[in-house]
Amino acid sequence: MIALDALREPLLALLLAASGLYFLIGDVHDALLLLGLGTLNVCLVIIQENKTERTLESLRDLSSPRALVIRDGERKRIAGREVVPDDLLVLSEGDRVAADAILLSGAHLTADESLLTGESVPVRKAASSGDVAAARPGGDDLPWVFSGSLIVSGHGIARVMRTGLATEMGGIGKSLASLESEKTRLHKVTSVLARNAAIWGVFVSLAVTLLYALRSSDWIAAALAGVTITMSMLPEEIPVVLTVFLTLGAWRIARHRVLARRAAAIETLGATTVLCTDKTGTLTVNRMSVVEFWSNGRSHKVADDGSPPIEALDLANTARMACDPHPSDPMEQAFHKLTGETAANPSYMPAHEYGLRRDLLAVGYAWQEQPGERFTVAAKGAPEAIVDLCGLHDAQRHLVLEQVSEMAARGLRVLGIAETKHSGKLPDSLRGFSFTFRGLAGLEDPVRQTVPAAVADCRRAGIQVIMITGDYPTTAMAIAKRAGIDTAGGVITGAELTTMRDEQLVERLQTVRVFARIMPEQKLQLVRALKNRGEIVAMTGDGVNDAPALKAAHIGIAMGGRGTDVAREAAGLVLLDDAFESITAAIRLGRRIFDNLRKALSYILAVHIPIAGLAMVPLILGWPIIFFPIHVVFLEFVIDPICSVVFEAEPEEEEIMQRPPRDPDASLFGLREVSFSILQGLVGLACVLGALGLALKSGASDTEARTIAFVSLVCVNVALVFSNRSWNHPAYQSLKKYNAALWWVLVVMAAVLLGAIYLPLGAEVFHFSPLRQDQLGLGIGAAALAFLLIELLKLARYVTRHGWPRSGSVGLLNLS
Repeated sequence: MIALDALREPLLALLLAASGLYFLIGDVHDALLLLGLGTLNVCLVIIQENKTERTLESLRDLSSPRALVIRDGERKRIAGREVVPDDLLVLSEGDRVAADAILLSGAHLTADESLLTGESVPVRKAASSGDVAAARPGGDDLPWVFSGSLIVSGHGIARVMRTGLATEMGGIGKSLASLESEKTRLHKVTSVLARNAAIWGVFVSLAVTLLYALRSSDWIAAALAGVTITMSMLPEEIPVVLTVFLTLGAWRIARHRVLARRAAAIETLGATTVLCTDKTGTLTVNRMSVVEFWSNGRSHKVADDGSPPIEALDLANTARMACDPHPSDPMEQAFHKLTGETAANPSYMPAHEYGLRRDLLAVGYAWQEQPGERFTVAAKGAPEAIVDLCGLHDAQRHLVLEQVSEMAARGLRVLGIAETKHSGKLPDSLRGFSFTFRGLAGLEDPVRQTVPAAVADCRRAGIQVIMITGDYPTTAMAIAKRAGIDTAGGVITGAELTTMRDEQLVERLQTVRVFARIMPEQKLQLVRALKNRGEIVAMTGDGVNDAPALKAAHIGIAMGGRGTDVAREAAGLVLLDDAFESITAAIRLGRRIFDNLRKALSYILAVHIPIAGLAMVPLILGWPIIFFPIHVVFLEFVIDPICSVVFEAEPEEEEIMQRPPRDPDASLFGLREVSFSILQGLVGLACVLGALGLALKSGASDTEARTIAFVSLVCVNVALVFSNRSWNHPAYQSLKKYNAALWWVLVVMAAVLLGAIYLPLGAEVFHFSPLRQDQLGLGIGAAALAFLLIELLKLARYVTRHGWPRSGSVGLLNLS
């Protein structure tokens, strides 16, 4: 299929046309040579496409749905495709089910099976009570969970029965490929650029061909010249370059532990103006540890060896009982680690779980005392929610919340702990119990060491960093200060956000950078308000409820480590290590990719002008024909690797993170850039034509003149490469930036050029003749003059746009 696509390329069709014309005039040697080059072109396309496909495949591996399984008594996170029959799947809210399985145990488990049934209403699941028959998706209280369905609420353990094509999903042939192939804005812009250039190329080649045929009466030679001109003006590298840049760009970003699931996300990275980030696990290391308890008006510190204080041992055990027996949440893991086995009472069995609700920021667990019908219920959560559950009077409430503020000011995550005894039927909500307040627990999650520098990078790059957390406002402010986030505008809480009108929020967003006690659903409100201000928003998220905000943001960033599958599917980027500095690294790379793509396009447009000019101008002036299709094909083989390898591998500019985000509505390659590229190309063409004219005037033969012009053109090509490596610095400064691919390409190009001139076979194929030193110097000298003039043009362009650089500046010239 790749070969068939390559055969449809215009350049290959022109090669075949030129080969046919050579057969008509009896030049079998050149005809077969062009056919061979056409075959080589197809082979190179296949190699490049295979490389691209391998890169995409490795990215698909990273982005495939994951599964948490129990093997040999241990929980392991594996790729969904590695699940096998009899694996035990651990299912929780937000997971995409990896296989058809029978539910062995579960609590409040519901699943969205709309991919299989078309029904969007989640269905309730019930644990198996023995042998069960196979069932089809749809309907409540089935023990089956199906591959591709989404766990909406609850948790459970299921035994895998069917995988792959044997599943219901495999049976109907649905595809869940998570890397989407989509036409981005860049594809559309570059397609228009390539199409317009091709239209002009065909029009000009037809006009020149007709003129030459009328003048010489040699219609076959005129047709051959027309094919050559058309080939020289076709910028067929543009779609190849764009595909390679975006694919290798995604690969480079993945090396920084960021998976780009959509090409549009790479395109938008460089335009990001606001970065909304979670606190826990992104700004912090996500390694919670309990450091302090408070009860009965006294604080109790956890010992240096991590053992709980004797005075707060009962409080620590109650906190553990308010946790999942098999925790995945870092805070709950911290309570389990602190208490060890001291809280594991075999006479207590978990009976019921009370999850977090929008109207109650607390969770709880009911433990049944064996034997009997008595329950111990433990709850933990936001201190204000626990205080409300316990019904404390005003004086007690004031004392507790005052202590919360003091602990939060030290950057601690503060939880309230409560407990009660209950007999009889369990109520549906924690509000149905009469709780006793036990105390407070303070947990610490230190800020990552690399975060302050990364936040500073964002600030220099004109990107506002906004922290959104469910934590206590005072804790949020303390962590924001440590991370280097601007706290001068204060903090907005979720409760305040609920009462704000949209225009009020938009106004407050001008100064506020910290949001606390935010529910996941409120992130969508923030995204919309920021977009209404004209910001380009990147938003992080990890939960099921974060998916709408991730989808609404210009760039949704899901957590790869702790994020749910539904969040990953809604996002454009996935942080594989959940680290904030990975986001800034991705933004830096996004800017670099966009910069280098513009440089490559500038080079493509500029280099095609002297190529087309040498194919066309000699026909108009009555000079000997300089270019044949073989020469254009050679130059195309040089241009393609330079564009797709050299410019793609070009290191970023020094000041890339010291300039404001680019305007997302600005053209990739506007009139100013197009004009400058054309000017570069015209300068190169003028110098090459000057060398050709001097050679003909001095009595050089047609083959010598052709060879001098070709040498000059190849050297102009090199000059354009070096000049376009940086638009803000002179070429000699760009030499300080190491680019191994550039030197490899130049060495190979020089070797092939010398072989084409001085080896008999090369001279015969290209219709060249060996040059004397003065003739070689004429060709190289013309290119050197072009290089100098292009650098002066670059200086003039810089001065026009930015003014004359001051001493010590990082601009085009350093005058110190």
